[in-house]
Amino acid sequence: MPKQKTKKRYQRSSRTRFTEFFRHVFVPHHKNSYQPHAIRIHGVGFVLAMIVMLQFGYNFAATGSVLGDQVMITDTQLLKATNDQREASGISSLSLNTSLASAARLKADDMFRQQYWAHTAPDGATPWQWFSEAGYSYQYAGENLAKGFENAPGVVTAWMNSEEHRDNMLSRNFREVGFAIKQGVLNGENTTLIVALYGQPASAVASATQPARTVAASGSELGVISRFGIGLQSMTPAMLASGFLLLLLTVIALLAHTYRHKLPKSMQSDWRRHHGLYKATGMMGVVLVLLYTQGGGQI
Repeated sequence: MPKQKTKKRYQRSSRTRFTEFFRHVFVPHHKNSYQPHAIRIHGVGFVLAMIVMLQFGYNFAATGSVLGDQVMITDTQLLKATNDQREASGISSLSLNTSLASAARLKADDMFRQQYWAHTAPDGATPWQWFSEAGYSYQYAGENLAKGFENAPGVVTAWMNSEEHRDNMLSRNFREVGFAIKQGVLNGENTTLIVALYGQPASAVASATQPARTVAASGSELGVISRFGIGLQSMTPAMLASGFLLLLLTVIALLAHTYRHKLPKSMQSDWRRHHGLYKATGMMGVVLVLLYTQGGGQI
């Protein structure tokens, strides 16, 4: 019997210690001067260190580099993301075509060689020239371009937010697609070019009865709202976890702000009276910057 009583007291004490620790770290109350340790300098520093470790760990696991300087985009990822959108719209899936992929690589190489960002090259070459050079005879053909994106969902989401690019992706006239993903320096900037060439092979009957049709989606800048939407949909698991931690600190800081009238008098006479609001604003600013940069790129 004495042993059982001792065990119960120990369990009760452990529970109490954990509750007190939780309140000190996350909940504003008189014992922590209404400043939870999670939003003090050491708490914020610990969370930021965790975020850096998350990013480096994820980058190393995904690319083999802690800096994540290798873009995580493949043709199979682009194909899946594209077909997901087509299937959601009740449209048959596209299949990868090696000739179209060769044509897309020729176009990407030419953009880096002549240093341009457009459907038509400075020397007058159109996208359809690369179809011919790759030996792809088409009845319908289309081209989408993108640059500066870090993952496939971001690219496809950006195309879906542009009417002309979306029309190419979801066109019932196209049956095949080829992608090129190439890194290099364009107009003095390190970037990644993505070229998507869509096509429907020409048949002998169709070629004899009607001319081929081509569509190149015109380039466009992404709006601020579009960037945030694209960023949210294309965030990596590590970035999502980082965003969650920052949002958690934001909530704690706002909660602390509601207790500003209970702060020690020494703190109520200067800027620290609103420390919770300032910290919450800073955290939200970081989250918005992360979303905006994740939605970076041009189509």
